[in-house]
Amino acid sequence: MSGSFEEALDAVRDVEGWLTDAQARRLWESAGALPARGRIVEIGSFHGRSTIVLARAAPEGIDVVAIDPHAGTDRGPREWVMSSELGERDRRRFEANLERAGVAGRVRQVRLRSQDALGEVAGDVDLLFVDGAHRYRPVCDDLLRWGGRVRPGGTLLVHDAFSSVGVTLALLRLMVFGRNWSWRGRTGSLAEYRREPARGAARLGGALRQLAQLPWFARNLLVKVALALRLRPVARALGHRSGAWPY
Repeated sequence: MSGSFEEALDAVRDVEGWLTDAQARRLWESAGALPARGRIVEIGSFHGRSTIVLARAAPEGIDVVAIDPHAGTDRGPREWVMSSELGERDRRRFEANLERAGVAGRVRQVRLRSQDALGEVAGDVDLLFVDGAHRYRPVCDDLLRWGGRVRPGGTLLVHDAFSSVGVTLALLRLMVFGRNWSWRGRTGSLAEYRREPARGAARLGGALRQLAQLPWFARNLLVKVALALRLRPVARALGHRSGAWPY
């Protein structure tokens, strides 16, 4: 889709979600670099903030698939109780936001849990963005099963990396010392990996660079504890200037 990154930011300015402008740029650049007839799969769409950025950045002919059950649970920080009413409201807002941003016709919505949606997407994935349920087991399942669908040379982006406990534990188990992924860095909590063999010194170097993120992870946990206990001065002392959960 034609247009600039700044126009994409304007399109999502009022869309609720947990994606910073800098993280949106990383999504934009990753999607914009895809080959013709490639495929983007997003796990976890909420109201469409990241979906819109990906769809506006993707070249013509790219298949953009947004997977989210909109079940009214796992919607955001400290939200675990299922509410079908909330889920239906989220779906309506998601669809309205995509329509308003001019990308509704570019996105295929799959309203299923990620592991139930594996059969809805045929073939390899060029860009996988994982931002679904943040509990340890669902994240492991997404990294293993959907990550296994990413083609060699493809890109994996994981949100809330080294910020959420469940996401971080899954990364430590499956990615830090993995043989099939190379670490490409992070923007805030948005981590990037490339599907390529990692061996020898390159594998060790990538593992050490990921382990070096653990102090930042510990800081984020302390910020969350401070916010949960309403200790805003403590959060500010840790460098957190807003009342929002760090992401």
